[in-house]
Amino acid sequence: MNVVLAVKQYVSKMIEDSGPGMKVLLMDKETTSVVSMVYMQSEILQKEVYLFEHIDSSNRESMKHLKAICFLRPTKENVEYLIKELRRPKYSIYFLYFSNVISKSDVKSLAEADEQEVVSEVQEFYGDYIAVNPHVFSLNIVGCYQGRSWDPVQLSRVTQGLTALLLSLKKCPMIRYQLSSDMAKRLAEGVKQVITKEYELFDFRRTEVPPLLLILDRSDDAITPLLNQWTYQAMVHELLGINNNRIDLSRVPGISKDLKEVVLSAENDEFYANNMYLNFGEIGTNIKNLMEDFQRKKPKEQQKLESISDMKAFVENYPQFKKMSGTVSKHVTVVGELSRLVSERHLMEVSEVEQELACQSDHSNALQNVKRLLQNQRLSELDATRLVMLYALHYERHSSNALPGLLADLRTRGVSEKYRRLVSTVVEYGGKRVRGSDLFSPKDAVAITKQFFKGLKGVENVYTQHQPFLLETLDQLIKGKLKDNLYPYLGPNTLRDRPQDIIVFMVGGATYEEAFTVYNLNRTTPGVRIVLGGTTIHNTKSFLEEVNAAGFHGRSSESSQAAPRSSVRR
Repeated sequence: MNVVLAVKQYVSKMIEDSGPGMKVLLMDKETTSVVSMVYMQSEILQKEVYLFEHIDSSNRESMKHLKAICFLRPTKENVEYLIKELRRPKYSIYFLYFSNVISKSDVKSLAEADEQEVVSEVQEFYGDYIAVNPHVFSLNIVGCYQGRSWDPVQLSRVTQGLTALLLSLKKCPMIRYQLSSDMAKRLAEGVKQVITKEYELFDFRRTEVPPLLLILDRSDDAITPLLNQWTYQAMVHELLGINNNRIDLSRVPGISKDLKEVVLSAENDEFYANNMYLNFGEIGTNIKNLMEDFQRKKPKEQQKLESISDMKAFVENYPQFKKMSGTVSKHVTVVGELSRLVSERHLMEVSEVEQELACQSDHSNALQNVKRLLQNQRLSELDATRLVMLYALHYERHSSNALPGLLADLRTRGVSEKYRRLVSTVVEYGGKRVRGSDLFSPKDAVAITKQFFKGLKGVENVYTQHQPFLLETLDQLIKGKLKDNLYPYLGPNTLRDRPQDIIVFMVGGATYEEAFTVYNLNRTTPGVRIVLGGTTIHNTKSFLEEVNAAGFHGRSSESSQAAPRSSVRR
C-alpha cells in the first residue's frame, strides 16, 4: 500500500501508452499538483514530454507535431474545455486520462466533439489525491466544515478523492466510522454508495481478511494540531509551511535568490528521506556530518586537470557534486532557519509547557507555567494563544478553571481580538461536549527529558511525551478491541480477524505528527499496513483557519467563566 508508487505508475503508464515521439502534458490545476508530487519535471522531460500546459490556458499555440496526453479531473468545466479543444485540435493525437470515474454522457459528448477523430484513447486512472509520503495522502482542502455539517461541495470532492484512493490501491474495504461525528458517518455512506454503484470497478481479488477503511473526525483530537513539533518534516511544516513539497524561504533574512523556494521530497532527496522522522537534535548532528562529507568530496581549486582521465573523472563527478552541493545548501538553510525561529520564539520553553498541558494533569502547576510564559514579551501572538487554547481544552471543566484571567492576560499583552476569540472557538470545535473519546486519560507524570547535544550550537535534542490520540485508536483496532459502539461498522458485516490493510481518513485534516505515528506502527507491527489520509495536512495556522472557517462563534469576553458550549451533540 504505497500511494506515491500508485500515482507514479499511473503517470508512467500514460506516457508509455502514448508511444514514442514528442508529447505535451495537458493538465488542470489539481492534476498538476498530483503529478508534481511524484515526478520532477526533469524526470518527465526524459520521457519525451517537452511541454506542460493547463487545459484552461487560452493562448496555447497549435503544435501538430506533438501528441497530447491529457490528465484531468472529470469536472463539468474540464469536459467543456476538452469539447472546445477537440473541435479545433491543436495537437496531432489525444490520449485522454481522467483521474476519476467519468459519466457515460460526458464520454458521449466528447465522442461527438471529436469530428476529426484525433482521440486515440479514453481511460480512467485514479490519481485523484495528493500522495504526500508513501503512507500519507491529502486532498488539500481547508474548510470542509459548515458548523458540524459538511460543506456539500467538499463532501462530494472528498468522496471522490477517497474512492479514487481505494481504486488506485485496489481495495474494496469494510467501513467503520466515528459515531460521535455526523460528518464521518455521511462520508462513510457516500463512499459505500459509490462502491455499490461502481461494483464492477471494485471487483478486486478477495483477500482472506478484507481491508478496512476507518473514518475519523479531527474534532475528536484538537490537541495534536496545536502542538509545536520536533521531528524534521513536522517541524518544517509547523514553522515554515510545506505546500505540495515546496517551502517558501523568501522571508528568511539574507536568503540567496536560488533558495527562496526549495523542494523537500523524500523521492528525490536522500538526506530528507533518511532524516524526515528524526528529531531536531539528531538532524543537527547529521547536517554536520553531511557538511563534512561534502567538504571531503569538494573538488580542490588547485586540483590539476593534467590528463584526459583527470578531466573525464572531473566531468563524471561534477553532476553528483553539483547535486550534493544543492542538497547541502538547502538543508543547511532550512535547519538554520528552524534554529533561528526556535531561539527567537523561545520554542523550547513554550513546547515544554505545551507538553505538560497535553500530557499531565497538575492544574495549579500548569496554570502557573502558562501565566509565567504569558509575561514573556518575546513570545509570538500565536504561541501565547496556543498555550491558552491547550489550557482551555484540558481544564475546560476544572473546578478552578482560570480561563477568564488568561484571556485577560492575552488582552493585556496586546493579542488581537481575532486570536482571543479563537480560544473559545477551538473549545466549541473540540471540547468535551463534542469528543466521543476521553482525550486526557490520566497518564503518568513523566518529566520531559531534555538532552543537549554539544556538537552543534543552537540545536537541542528534545524528546516529547505527547502521542496523538490516533495511536490509541489504531492500537485498539489492531488488537481487535476498538469498541463497535463508538466506531460502528457501516452495514451488517463485521471483521472477525485482526485487520491487515487499514486506511484511516481524518475529516478536518491530519497532521505530520500522526503521519510519524503511522510510520512507526507500520515499522513495528508485522503483517499490518496502514495508510493515513486527511482532507488536508495541518499545521497550527491552517488548523485554526479550518476551525475559524467552520463558523463557530467564539467569544472573546474575558468575563465568561468557561468557553461557550456547543449546541450540537452527536
